[in-house]
Amino acid sequence: MGRTDYIAMKTDEPSYDTLNSDIKDLKVAAKKFANHAVLLVGSGFATSFLQYLAAIAAIYLLILDRTNWKTNMLTSLLVPYIFFTLPSFLFNLLRGEIGKWIAFVAVVLKLFFPKHYPDWLEMPSQLIILLVVAPSLFAHYVRDGIIGTLICLVIGCYLLQEHIRACGGFRNAFTKANGISNAVGIVLLFVYPVWALVVGFL
Repeated sequence: MGRTDYIAMKTDEPSYDTLNSDIKDLKVAAKKFANHAVLLVGSGFATSFLQYLAAIAAIYLLILDRTNWKTNMLTSLLVPYIFFTLPSFLFNLLRGEIGKWIAFVAVVLKLFFPKHYPDWLEMPSQLIILLVVAPSLFAHYVRDGIIGTLICLVIGCYLLQEHIRACGGFRNAFTKANGISNAVGIVLLFVYPVWALVVGFL
């Protein structure tokens, strides 16, 4: 039985140019997919999660201020911060009839029973009243736009520099036992505004 030899023709040689162009097309498609995935996640779950996180951090700092974080800081700025970062579900809920009733009870208690009105209720009641009476321009246009995000960023920067000053320097603000919890809460205030700006500019 004779040996069969196959002659390689020029047309049988692999076309590396075609393979390279296919790989380039795959890279472009993968980049587009990644960009679209980031935009989709950014406008969906991640943004909502970070919004909740920022609102919880601001409420946490507000509670600390009412309990053991007595400083000369303008912590009342946390009220507009919560106004701008409160997730839409809670914002609409508190802006509706529930919020109106809470605001009504708070005003009645403050007017007719001022001695029995605790100090720690001041800020929460002001927040509810702000949510209820805010004009639509603030409640929708400013809150949902870049202006609200920038306001949150400015509030976070102000509170951070005031906290560093109150602790006696950057190092003390992040190493002292009572400063760490406050510093972590203030740093969390930056997460949502920075993310919203990044997503907004993509």
